[in-house]
Amino acid sequence: MLRINEVKLPLNHTEPELPAAILARLGIPAADLRGYTVFKRSYDARKKSAIVLIYAIDVDVANEAAVLARLKHDIHLMPAPDTSYKFVANGQQLAGHDGNERPVVIGTGPCGLFAALILAQMGLRPIILERGKQVRDRTVDTFGFWRKRKLNPESNVQFGEGGAGTFSDGKLYSQIKDPKHYGRKVLTEFVKAGAPEEILYVSKPHIGTFRLVKMVEEMRATVEALGGEYRFESKVVDIDIEQTPEGGQVRGVTLENGDKIATRHVVLAIGHSARDTFQMLYERGVYIEAKPFSIGFRVEHPQSLIDQCRFGPNAGHPILGAADYKLVYHASNGRAVYSFCMCPGGTVVAAASEPGRVVTNGMSQYSRNERNANSAIVVSISPEVDYPGHPLAGVEFQRRLEEKAFELGGGTYNAPGQLMGDFVAGRASTEFGSVIPSYKPGVHLTDLATILPEFAVTALREAFPAFDKQIKGYFKHDAVLTGLETRTSSPIRIKRRDDTLQSLNTRGLFPAGEGAGYAGGILSAGVDGIKVAEAVALSMAAGQPAA
Repeated sequence: MLRINEVKLPLNHTEPELPAAILARLGIPAADLRGYTVFKRSYDARKKSAIVLIYAIDVDVANEAAVLARLKHDIHLMPAPDTSYKFVANGQQLAGHDGNERPVVIGTGPCGLFAALILAQMGLRPIILERGKQVRDRTVDTFGFWRKRKLNPESNVQFGEGGAGTFSDGKLYSQIKDPKHYGRKVLTEFVKAGAPEEILYVSKPHIGTFRLVKMVEEMRATVEALGGEYRFESKVVDIDIEQTPEGGQVRGVTLENGDKIATRHVVLAIGHSARDTFQMLYERGVYIEAKPFSIGFRVEHPQSLIDQCRFGPNAGHPILGAADYKLVYHASNGRAVYSFCMCPGGTVVAAASEPGRVVTNGMSQYSRNERNANSAIVVSISPEVDYPGHPLAGVEFQRRLEEKAFELGGGTYNAPGQLMGDFVAGRASTEFGSVIPSYKPGVHLTDLATILPEFAVTALREAFPAFDKQIKGYFKHDAVLTGLETRTSSPIRIKRRDDTLQSLNTRGLFPAGEGAGYAGGILSAGVDGIKVAEAVALSMAAGQPAA
């Protein structure tokens, strides 16, 4: 099998033009082309009137070696790499493994889900603990909060089966380095669970909330069929850590109902909002440090404006879909302002997990056909400057801002909002214009500058007009800002060793995913779950946690 990169064709090319391009590129007759598969498809939209599709294609040809030798100077032609996943161990063959010991996975977001799946596929029968509910029951609670303002602190956008990514755009792309093709394993398992096959080859794949719900259920069924055991509404309130001359050693976990589970291997995939668990880990002496994150607002524009700016006369083309964007601006006060978690054709959603606080996030369905585009526009902050002095100081920083947002929104879980033009001009907003906000329960117009620190307000007021140079029309007076976005990433890092992926000072504890500070988004979290599952399996194979 050969891989050809950089095969370029017009946006509206016909189906026969693709094999014709392969034949021309390789200089072979049609009879020598046995088959082909599109490995990746992206586009170049720099010339809006002449958008080009760019393919990477795996081809099966006769006389492969001869073709490679004849085209040896073509840097875009190579043997197709093996992207299949290779298990590092088998539960039936682990020399030192005690068959009675079962690894515990805490959390069922993308990281915990893939850690559990890989452990189950290796025959290690994991026990999976989730403080929230099964995904369908959780969906009922979440929609109930949006419609009736009834917040369940254990079942919401942040907590429950599927994790925070379930109520998101379902984006499946990442900039992580992935030499072992773990990302391909994530995508392949998603397709097995019901995701559209196109996620395997489109450049910016996404799934959407409703499809994710069904997929999460299907993957749970797979884990259970392989011997895994799920326990929902099972909040971990303590971890038993024995202090030894070599440092801490995990011995088990305690649930809120008093149940104890003995184990020497715990995957900690708790997500970025498990603040009570962060506190418990800190009190138990697990090494934690403060980590940078970002704060800001959700910004809504008409999706048609973004489509036109990005794609010009090709706006609305089915291959292109709803346009996204990525923006960065470096303000004069030294702060970086950037777009985050952009949701084309989506909605802004209430993402609070604690009473008396307001948090926003973005969500899309697979179709991405809602009227507005939304994205977080956020300002970077750092522990050294903005919340120094304690590993958990970032948590309190977030809480204070979320409490202000709750109060400014009226104390009813309405979110505070403002028109972009009014925010930049420094005046409160009193009525909406052409852009109607999508956030439920509702948006209360006010002056958002009273929520954020002055440095963030200054940076954002510079950035919005500057972004107009990158996307004409972005600085739109009646574009709607909705506050507050605080959960861009975890405010802490639970440091782990590079070699064993175990906690820096607690053997048998495997911090993983977004909550531990090692991922950002569905794909990277799933990849980290795979890495940690492999580390657990290798540790169990040795008969004891690695030193």
